[in-house]
Amino acid sequence: MKIHLLAIDPQNDFCDIDNATLPVPGANEDMIRLAAMIDRVGSKLEDIHVTMDSHRLIDIAHPVWWMNQNGDQPAPFTIISANDVENGIWTPRNPGFRKRTLDYARQLEVSGKYQLCVWPPHCLIGTWGHNIHTGLNEALQRWSDNEFAMVDYVTKGSNPWTEHYGAMMAEVPDPSDPSTALNTDFLAMLAEVDMVVTAGEALSHCVKETVTQIADNIGDEHIRKFHILTDCSSPVPAVPNGPDFPAIAEGWLKEMERRGMTLTTSVDFLT
Repeated sequence: MKIHLLAIDPQNDFCDIDNATLPVPGANEDMIRLAAMIDRVGSKLEDIHVTMDSHRLIDIAHPVWWMNQNGDQPAPFTIISANDVENGIWTPRNPGFRKRTLDYARQLEVSGKYQLCVWPPHCLIGTWGHNIHTGLNEALQRWSDNEFAMVDYVTKGSNPWTEHYGAMMAEVPDPSDPSTALNTDFLAMLAEVDMVVTAGEALSHCVKETVTQIADNIGDEHIRKFHILTDCSSPVPAVPNGPDFPAIAEGWLKEMERRGMTLTTSVDFLT
């Protein structure tokens, strides 16, 4: 069988370890369990794909993009609505960015998935936070050595004009940037695989969006090949007066199971 692992954004900044800027509670243990599974079943994995959030400091979802009427930047986890931008409650520091930023906020709200959330700067290209969790990276290198195979690294998030939770496409694709459009080559590759096991961070965001994008675009006949490791993926905590991300993640898992995916654990997979 052609069995592939899809590890989504298993990076330092998302792990609950020292110096992480956007730690997800439970992520460190998630990565330790995922590394152990790779060591256990590595000889059965034909390929491993690792997506990597890859941001610049100047990004529409980072505080540095924004200011209020006093010139102050928003606190992390501030939700900015299109009305906030239209009424000048929050505005881009570069006045020339206002129209496009407002258009983006409106398009996000029309999609009905997320409002614009200001995140702490994270997974900045070239920083420690961008690197893969050490324990998992060591397991990936062992797999590469043992199987004489190359890990497939898939970067996303470098376009500053759009959030890019899902690895298959940005929240609002930029017509001038093909990297934000639907990744049809990756989908075609997954369509040829017999089984795909997936894990990563955060369950409520990048895992949820990546797997949903795949399910919505790969064809119903392929959905049953996907297995989600529920013990190797954790959600972002609930935002005070904002979204309850753990509840959103739990509801999504049930939806994927209804659509035909298998929920399993790193211990039970391929036993």
